[in-house]
Amino acid sequence: MERPSLEVNLPDTHEEGKLYVVDSLNNLNKLNVCPEGSQHALGEEENIGDTGENMARSSKRNQCLFFVIFILTFIVSLALVSFVIFLIIQTRNKMDQISSRLISEKKTIEELKKMNKMILKHLNQSGIKE
Repeated sequence: MERPSLEVNLPDTHEEGKLYVVDSLNNLNKLNVCPEGSQHALGEEENIGDTGENMARSSKRNQCLFFVIFILTFIVSLALVSFVIFLIIQTRNKMDQISSRLISEKKTIEELKKMNKMILKHLNQSGIKE
């Protein structure tokens, strides 16, 4: 890309002075027209545009990933809660079975006590002593 140069009418000076003035003007031209970081800045602006697209894609990808992880976590949590509820119900059923067995065994023990009393009464009445 062609850059406009500064045209300056220089007075007649010695050859070295001319070179010095020309070098100074070139340096000044570079500073004013094309600063050192300008090419880098242009490249960075292009990169910023690309980075903006990449950031948008990355942000969208991160949102999708977050949503998928959220759904998976929700499903796993739901499965665990269902399993815990299943275990609670199973435990309640087992406790009910154990309670019913204990009640039936208590009744059996009471019946055995009654039978034992009846046998002792019968033995005492018949006169057999230990």
